[in-house]
Amino acid sequence: MTLQLPDHRSQHWKDALPGLLDQEPSNLVELDCGDWNLNCSDLQQLLQILDGMGCRLRWLCSRHPKTVVSAAALGLNVHLDEAGAQPPPKNEEQEGLLVHRGTLRSGDHLQCDGDVLIYGDVNPGARVSAGGDVMVWGRLRGIAHAGCHGSNKAKIVALHLRPVQLRISNAVARGPEDQPLDGLTEQARLDQGVIVIEPAETRSIR
Repeated sequence: MTLQLPDHRSQHWKDALPGLLDQEPSNLVELDCGDWNLNCSDLQQLLQILDGMGCRLRWLCSRHPKTVVSAAALGLNVHLDEAGAQPPPKNEEQEGLLVHRGTLRSGDHLQCDGDVLIYGDVNPGARVSAGGDVMVWGRLRGIAHAGCHGSNKAKIVALHLRPVQLRISNAVARGPEDQPLDGLTEQARLDQGVIVIEPAETRSIR
């Protein structure tokens, strides 16, 4: 049986989850997060609640792209549930975040002043520029520029981080040529003015 978190307007998920788990006969939990916007810290708290009640998460689904990306950064088995909600516009603003749904193809250039989340691939020949972080729920194989207005704290995060070129603030680097490990979400950030690529920190997905 899949457990359904309550509507965020009726009850907080933290208050509802223990009662839902009491009704679950199995210690392997399948969880539908609905349209909750859960960051990595939220999901870690959720896992702690499950662990405290002797349960383990088998998988979760969500209608919120940010929740899906956060769960992927934690290595959870997750998928985006598009069937349960009306499809949003191709580009939509969510709490200062630009969400773009669809692949960027050669010749495309997506630009925004804040953070950007792309649910799709960034193909070779495509570019994405953001004043804040660039987050790609897919393959980043084009050019990505985070902190394009000068922010040295901006990051580039992708499920498959193999771009032609990376830019963070004024720093420029070529993308790595080796293939990433399966299931490893990576990030690029500035370290003493140099772009480094490493496994994504859970706090990097907002």
